[in-house]
Amino acid sequence: MDFQLTDEQVLLRDTTRNLLSRSYDQESRNKIADTELGFSRDVWNQLAEIGILGLGFDEEAGGQIEVMVVMTEIGRHLAPEPVVQAALGPGSLIAESGSDDQRSILDEVAAGQKLLAFAHDGVTTAARQGDSWALTGRKNPVLAGDSADTLVVSATLPDGGTGLFLVDAKAVTRHPYRTFDGRRGAQIDFDATPAQPLGAAVDASAQISGALVRMQSALDAEAVGAMEEAMRLTTEYLKTRKQFGVTLNKFQTLTQRAADMYVSLEMARSMCNYAAMSIADSNLDPVIASRAKLQIGRSGRHVGQEAIQLHGGIGMTAEYPVGHYTARLTALEQTLGSPAEHLRVLVDQVGGYGIVTLADT
Repeated sequence: MDFQLTDEQVLLRDTTRNLLSRSYDQESRNKIADTELGFSRDVWNQLAEIGILGLGFDEEAGGQIEVMVVMTEIGRHLAPEPVVQAALGPGSLIAESGSDDQRSILDEVAAGQKLLAFAHDGVTTAARQGDSWALTGRKNPVLAGDSADTLVVSATLPDGGTGLFLVDAKAVTRHPYRTFDGRRGAQIDFDATPAQPLGAAVDASAQISGALVRMQSALDAEAVGAMEEAMRLTTEYLKTRKQFGVTLNKFQTLTQRAADMYVSLEMARSMCNYAAMSIADSNLDPVIASRAKLQIGRSGRHVGQEAIQLHGGIGMTAEYPVGHYTARLTALEQTLGSPAEHLRVLVDQVGGYGIVTLADT
């Protein structure tokens, strides 16, 4: 299997890295996080200009490997822009299931002019009202739901199954909040809210499952990028911080712990590549997604906790980035299913595996 990036993918990675390097350091990130929006419209528009907000909407716009490359850089720079939550994730559902008229929304999304959000967690029912539809219920959490212009909402259909609907965000009641890692979300209430079926009002469970697999893969890549930077900051700190007249990297126990961090990082990177390449081969397997999510969640927790421990007190300060990387890794671990939930998915598959026996010799 070829893990090498193409020249075009390397260019995309370097362009994204240069943009985010110019835009963010820890001080500027903290300032942006304290704004009402929580991310920079200027950076958002620059991401749109280089084509990032339209990745995966059609074959010519790039696929999951390109998404992985970009999201790794988003994670590495701890960029607060909700690329997956407000563009790529819900946009992929519109691209797959929407009518021609509905898919025209994606031009505005790719241009940075319209923000989306996928409202899936929670209970919402759809009811037909003549020739139209209305939604009632509550979704929470809806990441990026505080600033979205259009919502892609899953709802239970009258005859069973789960349908997808487009809802004007102005028609709902939003209760925005700030998450512990500095990002934004909202509780969204629907009260006979007008809605438009995304494509046809039919069971879209398969499309939702595929979108969640793609979103998990993208967030896995963000976690790997965050781990890479947490690892880099930790090793640099061990090389420069002195105790008893020598740098910390002279203490064997500390270097062994750093080596263990590296092993966790590489395990996460391998699973991230595995998941993204499976999607690129049109294999949207939730079991593969759960394998990757479980390992990357465990690796992220290990790398984040060790990064703080090896930094000591400075690792917990708001002015130093390591604590912020660990907070983001913790949030990513719980997004789109906790490790325990993904472990249950894998446990449920055990009965379908064959039994390996050793032949007599």
